[in-house]
Amino acid sequence: MSTIKVERRPSPERLKELGVSNWPIWTKEASEFPWTYDEPETCYFLEGEVTVTASDGETARVGRGDLVTFPAGLSCTWKISQDVKKHYRFG
Repeated sequence: MSTIKVERRPSPERLKELGVSNWPIWTKEASEFPWTYDEPETCYFLEGEVTVTASDGETARVGRGDLVTFPAGLSCTWKISQDVKKHYRFG
């Protein structure tokens, strides 16, 4: 259906351009849960490691230093192997 976009170690300029430091922060302990995105989400991982598996089988391993965009309509399972701390923005 749709693709998870991962930018590995974006430059400080790119993060500043997006205003990442002003986005809210979300934290979650190691766990596994289903999730569906009603709207796109962009997030920047400060800590942690996650494997996100989409319902169509697409898998993305993401973690510290990654800028990730999840498309609207994506149904997936989050498997957090190391506690996560990330900035996020919907829309």
